[in-house]
Amino acid sequence: MPSTNHPLPLVVAGIPAKNLSLLHRVRFPVGDPTALLETSAGDGRVRRTFLVRDIELERARRDARVDEAFSPGEFEPEGGLSGDRETATAQAFAELLRRRGIAAVRGDRTLPLVFADHLRRAGIAVEYDPAAGVSERRSKDEQEIAALREAQRATEVAMELACRTVARAEASSDGSLRHEGSPLSSERLRTLIDATLLELGFENPTSIVAGGIHGGDCHDHGHGQLRTSEPVIIDIFPRSKSSLYNGDCTRTVVHGEVPETIARMHAAVVDAKRAATAATRAGVTGESVHRATLGEIHRHGFDSGAMPSAEDPRSEAWIGMVHGTGHGIGLEVHEPPLLDFKGPTLVVGDALTIEPGLYGRHVGGVRVEDLVIVTDTGCENLNTLAEGLDWR
Repeated sequence: MPSTNHPLPLVVAGIPAKNLSLLHRVRFPVGDPTALLETSAGDGRVRRTFLVRDIELERARRDARVDEAFSPGEFEPEGGLSGDRETATAQAFAELLRRRGIAAVRGDRTLPLVFADHLRRAGIAVEYDPAAGVSERRSKDEQEIAALREAQRATEVAMELACRTVARAEASSDGSLRHEGSPLSSERLRTLIDATLLELGFENPTSIVAGGIHGGDCHDHGHGQLRTSEPVIIDIFPRSKSSLYNGDCTRTVVHGEVPETIARMHAAVVDAKRAATAATRAGVTGESVHRATLGEIHRHGFDSGAMPSAEDPRSEAWIGMVHGTGHGIGLEVHEPPLLDFKGPTLVVGDALTIEPGLYGRHVGGVRVEDLVIVTDTGCENLNTLAEGLDWR
């Protein structure tokens, strides 16, 4: 359990299956309202008291990362508990604190107002602590890293299938791709990705399958027919149904002949990813990693920053990197820290994506993304897939 030097006890509340800060603390993904109290246990350690619905109590005492667990009925205040489950949990939690003589607490950024309101009604002061839970979620423990490994393995299975499907498709006389006798579109490839991940036990948000000029917008999910000799950005970021941790991987594939400009873009992106990975270690800032990325992008003769508008004369030839180098990942696909300007100092256990990309309004885009775990001396790359454009 993490240590704490803050003088006030911490309260975190909500539904763990939805409130990921709470889930991270208790590792008990129940779908009902709960509440957690963290108090000092001496020697800089914390004691966790968990309030959970009575039918979940036995499992919580066995499986949750807490020291003690109770049901709301054990802390019924004068006047009784509400028939609304969330309100009743808040009422009982306030009574628990009152009986323990706790006069003031701090709440994290996720604390629901219903809990804060009932604590205050019970005469318990509530202070806002914006830092609570943020640093703990950044430094992943062994259980979390194992979950991320599993998620990234499944992501790579789906990625390899998707890239090989594009590379091995048949090209019609008009350049459109066909797979098993039918047109191969972004939508169809996404369905294949979804089905693969479903069998592996993963939920999958809408993957990016952006072919041709659609890839020129870094977050265009892509639509329509895929074509030969055009880059296809494939970005897959599924969530495990069991651990609730996410994978995230991007590769770019070209069917048939690779245009010279796309080959140049890809070489720059791969070199930029290599430089960013080499720069990543505990103690450096996210900004310094991003600057290592941009150094390679610029060395290869490409730009960075906001893409010129379609009306701007520069737009025709402009190719550049329009986003940061990466972001944290865990229970959410996007978590702190950012690998970007003003990015904070990295810590051991940070799980990060490293995903440089280049985009041009009239040529499309190229992006390659890996997931790494920060160590004292560098980082461990959880990816094993090749980086190239040819997946035949």
